This record gives sequence, structure tokens and C-alpha cells, in this order.
Amino acid sequence: MAASYISVPRDLTKVKSRIIFGLTKRQLICFTVAALIGVPSFFFIRSVAEVNVAVMSMMVIMMPIIFFALYEKNGRPLEVYLGHFIEAVFVRPRKRPYKTDNYYSALERTARAEREVRKIVRSSMEKK
Repeated sequence: MAASYISVPRDLTKVKSRIIFGLTKRQLICFTVAALIGVPSFFFIRSVAEVNVAVMSMMVIMMPIIFFALYEKNGRPLEVYLGHFIEAVFVRPRKRPYKTDNYYSALERTARAEREVRKIVRSSMEKK
């Protein structure tokens, strides 16, 4: 008698629930949106150009949406990576100089502030 084994993943957070045809909810939504945009564009382009051109343009239109559905790296979808890219390239400054605050300069600033306070106190005491 042969024993049959079922592999169970150790990290259950990476397991995704499948809804229809083995697709996750995210993939199902993205494929539906791609079909809703791609099929009408096919018929519109077919009325203007040849079928080959219409099919290729439909594929070009649908592929980015399908890529959003399928691409996932390190548990993060494509829009997270695009958000990080846009933030790093366009939002944050290019040059981020490293500024140190060493202990000696902090002590020097504190001493300078204390001398200034003593000077102000002395001048107010002399006026009285």
C-alpha cells in the first residue's frame, strides 16, 4: 500500500484563497478589467484596421493590466513597487547629504548657550 502525502506550507500567511478557476480575487478583478477594456478596443480597431493590427493592439492594451494581476515579488504586488519607484525618483530629493552631530560640537553649542545666558543674566543684574 502506497502512502500519499500532501505538502503543507509552513508559512500560512503566504497561502492565498482561490475563488474561481484557481484565480485569486485580485487576479479575477484585473482579468475582468482587462477584458472590459481589451475586447471593445479590439472591435473598434478592427473596424478601422486589419484583424492582425486589432489583435496586436488589444494585446498591447491588455498586457499591463494582466501584468498587474500576475506580478508579485516578496509578497508585494506591482503597484507597491511602482509607488516606491515614483517616491524614490520623483518625490524625494536626489542628494541626501549625511549630516553628523558629533558630541564635541554639541558640547560646544551648549557651552556657548550657557555663556550667552550668563551674559544676559549679568546684564540684567547690573541694570537693577
